[in-house]
Amino acid sequence: MNINKQQGFSLLEILIAFSILALSLGILLKIFSAGVNTALIGEDYTAAVQIAEGLMAKTGVEKPLQAGQEEGNENEKYHWLVVVSPFEFNPENNDVSAITATLFKVKVTVSWGDDNTHANESQVELSTLKLVKKSL
Repeated sequence: MNINKQQGFSLLEILIAFSILALSLGILLKIFSAGVNTALIGEDYTAAVQIAEGLMAKTGVEKPLQAGQEEGNENEKYHWLVVVSPFEFNPENNDVSAITATLFKVKVTVSWGDDNTHANESQVELSTLKLVKKSL
């Protein structure tokens, strides 16, 4: 009785299996690196929003609210600019003497980038209105 059965895998089957494995790993690594990059970008935006919210909250609290601008840096990465300007509105009854408060527009811009050329710069901008009691 002459039984001629093959045992094991042929060289072609092994090469095809390794090719499929290499392609799968390449795709998985690309997906993983894209996810990490997205997380880093999200972290930058979250930090910028927190800086902007903090600056907006303290504007008019630490010192009296008045028109002007102020700028600075945070964590050697984020550059911020706070612009305070009077906000004009027209009341419906046109009785301006009855208004006992002044509105100021507060705009906070936080920007950051990889280099100093500002070419790849990202930014977050928040704005709000703040009320100040008129001095009589």
